[in-house]
Amino acid sequence: MIPVSLLVCVMGGWCAIYLADTLFRSSITHRVSYESWLASRGLMVSPFHVRWQTTMFNRLFAYCARINPRALYLWFNSGLVFGVAAMVGSVVLLIKTLQQTYAQMTTSNPRIGGQQVLQVVVPGVNLPTSQLAYFFIALLLSGVIHELGHAVAALREQVRVNGFGMFVFVLYPGAFVDLFTTHLNLVSPTQQLRIFCAGVWHNLVLCVAALAFLFLLPVLLFPAYTTGAGALVTEVVQGSAADGPRGLSVGDIVTGLESCPVRGVEDWSNCLSHLSHVQQTGYCVPLSSLQPSWAHGRPYKRLDGTTDCCSNNSLTDLCFSYVKLQSRNSREREFACMPVRKMVAGTRVCRTDNDCATHSTAASVCVTPSLENQTRFIRVTHPPNTHMLFVGYPPHLQHAVSLTNFVPRFGFLHLDLPIFLETFLKYVVSLSGALAVVNSVPCFALDGQWMLSALLEATLVSVVTDRQKRELIGFFLLLSGSALLAANVALGLWMVTAR
Repeated sequence: MIPVSLLVCVMGGWCAIYLADTLFRSSITHRVSYESWLASRGLMVSPFHVRWQTTMFNRLFAYCARINPRALYLWFNSGLVFGVAAMVGSVVLLIKTLQQTYAQMTTSNPRIGGQQVLQVVVPGVNLPTSQLAYFFIALLLSGVIHELGHAVAALREQVRVNGFGMFVFVLYPGAFVDLFTTHLNLVSPTQQLRIFCAGVWHNLVLCVAALAFLFLLPVLLFPAYTTGAGALVTEVVQGSAADGPRGLSVGDIVTGLESCPVRGVEDWSNCLSHLSHVQQTGYCVPLSSLQPSWAHGRPYKRLDGTTDCCSNNSLTDLCFSYVKLQSRNSREREFACMPVRKMVAGTRVCRTDNDCATHSTAASVCVTPSLENQTRFIRVTHPPNTHMLFVGYPPHLQHAVSLTNFVPRFGFLHLDLPIFLETFLKYVVSLSGALAVVNSVPCFALDGQWMLSALLEATLVSVVTDRQKRELIGFFLLLSGSALLAANVALGLWMVTAR
């Protein structure tokens, strides 16, 4: 469900804008001055839509269009090739996404939804409200770069640019360029195709550039931040399993989970996933330490078939199991409730008793925490502090802590700066790539409509000589592409909001 507070803020803001606009337009004394003020600043206001247009960037576009004509010719020809390929690829991708959405609707397997390349984004539903700023800034940047491509390509093909503008529709920001239609209709279909493909081409370039910056971020931040020394804790969910006086704190560097080394966030996730699917780690304990007096009650079986022996619900004790040698050919599983921190501090991990025999001169036995099937006991290493001891479901530990690969070299540096950069670059990659795909779809009102029309005019003139027949072919292709995109959006919205 969309958060009510977000809906109230959006509806309240637009109602206030529309009410103020209506009052000024209906005022006899202020109407003329208000409309003059809007016109002088290039503003247009309508329900749920505010638009701003200016000519102040025309000189910049013209300057860019004159830089190295030969290089620009190769640049926009590359965009033409990509645009045509993207038109075909976007249709294939939408068909595949529609099949995946349908499969997800007809199955109870939750993993299928994570395989989708394209997903409908609804703020407050599958987009956290805490990341709305990243989303809208990245979306606006992608739109501006997209329109910059159209403007420079148009001026290079001798098509006048009337102006550049930005808008906000409901919540979503965007940008546009106003091209002189008469000039646009006079140039050849190939020139038109270069202009129309320039937007999605620049989105691809922005996507690749952001991806490169994302991979090079450790190198770019190397003078101020180091990586590979562990995962730095940036946030701990209050009241979670990782919180508390002996838990994790902001600024701690996690270097290991049990015997699994942690050099970064990816290792942290991989180690937790590994520990979730392997047998519980054991610990080597001297036989002399296993005294019957440590047992605090008779062992009893849980509902899942596992055994517990700590009946006093102590927060410091844990039930351990081990194999006791009764005779040469007789072994019996015993249980002991022991003070967990004292028992595992500085002990070696093991899987069998043989692991303890090879590393210890004293007689030792491998004891294993007796826990429920999905529960694990995990020692979290974060020097110089003592181990944090976690008992629970490993994914809960992953969701309780936010970490980063970047450890500041100096105390005055902000812990969250690399996270801001990483998150923003990931949004730019996702949104700019999505705009390149969606705008390539042969659909009404998108770049794909004009790209398809120009492509048909450039390629079918000698095959289909009748212009009306070419337009009819284009119409049915656009109708099919529009239906495909609409089906994806409709089913995607239903999957996001209804389930």
